[in-house]
Formats: sequence, C-alpha cells, structure tokens
Amino acid sequence: MTIEVECYKGYRGEQIPRRITMGQRTIGVVEVLDQWLSPDHRYFKVVGDDCGLYIIRHDEREHRWELTFFKQLEGDDKGA
Repeated sequence: MTIEVECYKGYRGEQIPRRITMGQRTIGVVEVLDQWLSPDHRYFKVVGDDCGLYIIRHDEREHRWELTFFKQLEGDDKGA
C-alpha cells in the first residue's frame, strides 16, 4: 500500500518518520523501534499514536513510501 510519510531530518541528515498518512487518516509516530537498509529500500519499524505497529519502507530511487506490515498492539506488546 502506497502511503505518505512526513519526516524529520536529523542533525546528520537522515530522515526519521514523524507522521504517516493513508488516505484521509494521519497517524503520528510515537516511537521508532528499529530501522534497517536493504539494497533497494530503507525500512522503519514504528509505533503509531493509534497503538499500531507499522513497518514502512522508503524506495529512495522512486521517492515512494509503502506500508509493508501492520499489527494492532495490545497491552505491553510493543517489542513485537
């Protein structure tokens, strides 16, 4: 699913997701749990202000963001 992501540029110039927009819905990023690189994408595992766990990826060549995983968190399920 293609999404829009608003990022904060860190002091080293790296992009850190702050908001995810899917259609008319906007989710604030509460915490970035992990991030990693693949040959073609940069991935982020984040917790949204809706208590959802998201894995999003950025295709730097195409300048496109995609949602690759979603799970509704329950209780202390943040490390999933």
